[in-house]
Amino acid sequence: MIGIEHCTIFAEGLDHPEGLAFHPDGSLWAGGEAGQIYRISRDGSDVTEVANTGGFILGLAFSPGSEWLAICDLGKKCVWKLDPQTYELSKWAEGAEGHNFNIPNYPVFDKSGNLYVSESGNFREVNGKILKFDPQGNGVIWCEGPYNFANGMALSPDGKYLYVVCSFLPGVEKIEILPDGSTGNRSVFCTMPRTVPDGLAFDDDGNLYVSCYAPNAIYKVTPEQEMTLWIEDWDAHTISNPTNIAFGGSDLSELFCSNLGRWHITKINCNVKGHPLVSHVK
Repeated sequence: MIGIEHCTIFAEGLDHPEGLAFHPDGSLWAGGEAGQIYRISRDGSDVTEVANTGGFILGLAFSPGSEWLAICDLGKKCVWKLDPQTYELSKWAEGAEGHNFNIPNYPVFDKSGNLYVSESGNFREVNGKILKFDPQGNGVIWCEGPYNFANGMALSPDGKYLYVVCSFLPGVEKIEILPDGSTGNRSVFCTMPRTVPDGLAFDDDGNLYVSCYAPNAIYKVTPEQEMTLWIEDWDAHTISNPTNIAFGGSDLSELFCSNLGRWHITKINCNVKGHPLVSHVK
């Protein structure tokens, strides 16, 4: 476990951010609860609103090559496509055949440009699922679930499994991705009693970090499924209702978390190297 003294406020003045994603140029992108899309300079000193959907922004992810940013929008019940150069915003998907989005929560790209999106389902009902879109935007219901509020997701470092937070399980499940891209075995990776898990990120050693909306903490789960409390902020001033997390910095050795309970992004100086996402690989 590391102490709260390892944390600093990286950027301030955001509107209760939930999603965040790093561009290869070092900028950090985040969302706000009134539809804001922010671009934050690599040192955190400049926070600029570059677009606004008029909705409520949840998870964000850059495509392979970072040509575009996928934006999950609770308010507009869709996934947006944002050009990071021109800031042009267009609606990309409102669902797939057989399902319109209710709570499109979190996007994850694979190396081929396919996009997985968690559909949380109805609040306090076990009907979440995972949708999958090809690079052209054609979508299918990839995994029917049902999931108990599907939330943050992460691909395993080898790309063979998709890990999914189930906030009211509470815990994390994993789904095997078969060679043809279809759904394989589904299993519970860990359970987390008396928490509300939200976000996920892998380090380079295969450890999974799980941020929790409640309590104000991040847990670490080893590949052997041993879970420990990694960091906690009992007074909720530096880490406050943490939602999504992402490794960043020059060598991906710092962990950043958004704080839905406050107005800033937190940087955790942890000296742990994060596993590169497909948007980081050139």
